[in-house]
Amino acid sequence: MHRGVGSFASFAAGFSFVSILTTVFQLFGLGFGIGGAAFFWTWPLVFAGQLLVALNFAQLAARWPIAGSIFQWASRLAGTTFGWFTGWVMIVAQTLTVAVAAIAVQAVLPAIWDGFQIVGGPTADPSLASETGAQNAVLLGVILLVITTVVNILSVRIMALATSVGVLIEIVGVAVLVTALLLLPARDPSVVFTSEGTAPSDSPYIWAFLASSLMAAYVLVGFDSAGELAEETHAPRKTIPKTIIRAVVVSGLGGALLIIAALIAAPSLTDGSLAGGGIAYVVTERLGPVFGRLLLVAVAVAVFACTLAVQTSGSRMMFSMARERALPFWRTLAAVSPRTGTPIATSVVIGVGAALALAVNFGQAAIFTALSSLCIAMLYLAYLGVTVPLLVRRLKAPDQGFPPGVDETGKPLFSLGRWGIPVNIIAVVYQVGMVVNLVWPRAEIYDLTGETWWLQWSALLFIGATLIVGFFVHRHARTRHGAINLGHLPTSAPPAGAPAGAVATIA
Repeated sequence: MHRGVGSFASFAAGFSFVSILTTVFQLFGLGFGIGGAAFFWTWPLVFAGQLLVALNFAQLAARWPIAGSIFQWASRLAGTTFGWFTGWVMIVAQTLTVAVAAIAVQAVLPAIWDGFQIVGGPTADPSLASETGAQNAVLLGVILLVITTVVNILSVRIMALATSVGVLIEIVGVAVLVTALLLLPARDPSVVFTSEGTAPSDSPYIWAFLASSLMAAYVLVGFDSAGELAEETHAPRKTIPKTIIRAVVVSGLGGALLIIAALIAAPSLTDGSLAGGGIAYVVTERLGPVFGRLLLVAVAVAVFACTLAVQTSGSRMMFSMARERALPFWRTLAAVSPRTGTPIATSVVIGVGAALALAVNFGQAAIFTALSSLCIAMLYLAYLGVTVPLLVRRLKAPDQGFPPGVDETGKPLFSLGRWGIPVNIIAVVYQVGMVVNLVWPRAEIYDLTGETWWLQWSALLFIGATLIVGFFVHRHARTRHGAINLGHLPTSAPPAGAPAGAVATIA
């Protein structure tokens, strides 16, 4: 592979995966429609939990900077069989996430120009809850996937440039949008302490609050994607831990301001427009058609960068597993083009897989919310495949920890030190609770039709099916190629002029 990813491009990879403009725009209406204004408090809760996960990942990224980070870290902490299933779940989750990210174009493009509503024409209903909106979302999403696949194939430098430009536009867009909305208040910030706008329900509010946390959970993932590009990043031991943490912190602060600004500036919280139209409705209503559409163009760029970053991350995960002969057709999937320096086959497979996930659900308006919750639940499961064995390792040898090491500049590697165990414990508790919350068979998340039992239970059914299929794929690979034997990976950058063996190592 070619090391064409610098410090900012590494940050951009993680930030683009999170992409607050894409994901908050996409699911704000859902979160608000379920939990009302007080759903804002799900954001700081999820942000705090994910920051703890990111701190653990940052320590591992400094010591094991390698493509397919989740698979590699889990394998080196808990054995290759456990690591294989963690990587398998991650690949499936990332493929679904690419599909869901691509759907976001429907929340933006028709609002910029009604000509983007191809299915049914400009007068058709563009909302994802409608048949015409759902079908158009699939069409626009597939077109976007073709573009991101081509960019991924061409060069990692082109990919890095595209995501970097997208992130710059997104950061400027968030700053301008938040400022503009805060200057046009319709109410004061104390509205976040009320449940105004909550969907009518006979159940206690806590259940609506937990369901509305899907939005925050969906947004604040993917910061580990900087680790997926470790073999293409300059000075990865120094760079990646910082970019992982920065991606979470910047996204957390920016997203909180964006949510508050939208709640303050929305023309109404009770007429159903905010729940149905989300932030795009607030932007066009409060900022006018011209300025509002200009800001929505920035959102469209963010959607492209997000889809591109997620697809890149998934392709590197698949490449890493194929390189260990752990997947069918591994020779093809593990090949790196000498001209572009990219794994072309895996980029195509992830893109085609995401397109199929969209095409299968053509016209199924109820499926998009279910896909969003499902892909995030699987990402959380894959993350648990790292944090749980990391915690077990720490508890078994609390005094040993990780051997000290240095980065490419000779400075000590990022470490949590004595805070490692408490941070790890709280992170695991948070993740387990969130997985249960995400897979809970709520009709308002998984079955908007209210009458399709398999949709309501689709999260548990799909995860179970993924593991069953994974069992046969793993058994086939093991029978054909034997057990996975990971190569030695130093946990410290060698001193200048020192032999490769003169570095700390973890068995």
